Amino acid sequence: MTEQETIIILNMLSGIGYSRYKTLLEHFGNVSKCFDSSIKELSSMPGIGDALAAIILGWEKLVDLKKELSIVERGGAKIYTIIDGGYPEQLKETQDAPLCLYVRGDMSCDFNSTIAVVGSRKMTMYGKEATELIASQLSYAGWTVVSGLAYGVDAAAHQAVVNAKGKTIGVLGGGLAKFHPQDHVNLARNMIECGGGVLSEFPMECSPTRRSFPMRNRVISGLSKGVIVTEAGLQSGALITVDFALEQNRMIFAIPGRINNPTSQGCNRLIKNGAKLVESVEDIFEEFEFLPGFEKPNIIDTQGSQASQPVQKNQILSDDEKKIVGIIANDEKGIDLIAGETGLPIGKLLALLQQLEIKKIIKQLPGKVYKINN
Repeated sequence: MTEQETIIILNMLSGIGYSRYKTLLEHFGNVSKCFDSSIKELSSMPGIGDALAAIILGWEKLVDLKKELSIVERGGAKIYTIIDGGYPEQLKETQDAPLCLYVRGDMSCDFNSTIAVVGSRKMTMYGKEATELIASQLSYAGWTVVSGLAYGVDAAAHQAVVNAKGKTIGVLGGGLAKFHPQDHVNLARNMIECGGGVLSEFPMECSPTRRSFPMRNRVISGLSKGVIVTEAGLQSGALITVDFALEQNRMIFAIPGRINNPTSQGCNRLIKNGAKLVESVEDIFEEFEFLPGFEKPNIIDTQGSQASQPVQKNQILSDDEKKIVGIIANDEKGIDLIAGETGLPIGKLLALLQQLEIKKIIKQLPGKVYKINN
């Protein structure tokens, strides 16, 4: 039996995590040797005991490895064990790293440029707008956004990155074959199509539980250089992610909210306690600027048909966006004039103008007047 297969089996057994895996590794050198040992030898190890020793030696009655690998293959997934090269190094360095990561999609991103965006499941319109703005800006800057694919802020962050054609990773609280919530299956599919992925530390058919979701949160923070909380009450599960992030020496960011809004109290308290207040991605990049491996996103000039447009590296404008930029290239114009000259419906035009603002190509002036952002 290979080391990888042994680790997959241990991950499927109840009661074995990173700490006990390390105990077995240090004792045997190769963990696969643990299956050839005796109950007496195993039970004498720190943290093992008679009951767990019996589980380890009786694994064939508890785990169907062949079936598990078959489900993985049929589901188009991959398993990265903690000893595999594709396993993210910064997650491996955390105190309670998962033994396995089951992955659908792509996890080959630059982990110097990954950041978690989390918050309330019951977000307000303000929370939605703040989440979409920050997640979009991060995506346009080339960063990978990590979140939990839950309702509310998580889904809004993932969707904003998908809309920006960026990369985002979702971490589940159950197995990939027990996807939860089912309402987000299409979102997950779109995330994979955009070059991101969905992952879980749990075996394929493991159902999510009240205990598994907090476990999921430590993976979200462990994959990231920092955690941004866009909206959260004092009892929000997002604050559990913050606790893990602090243990893992990750940076904490929070978007301020109204003082009389309960859904903002968690963020406001984080800021009081030292979290970095965030109004735009520049506030985030300032904190990372001097860290090893960090490269501030470059802004380059790309020549448009009528003007020099400041565009984020690798950005591509749609035909309608190019039309808007061309109209205001040489002069400030109000939204009524832009609508008249483009012929675009006002709702679609407002959405396109917001996207161009997020991309930092145009700037809004008082009175809904727009100009090129020089």
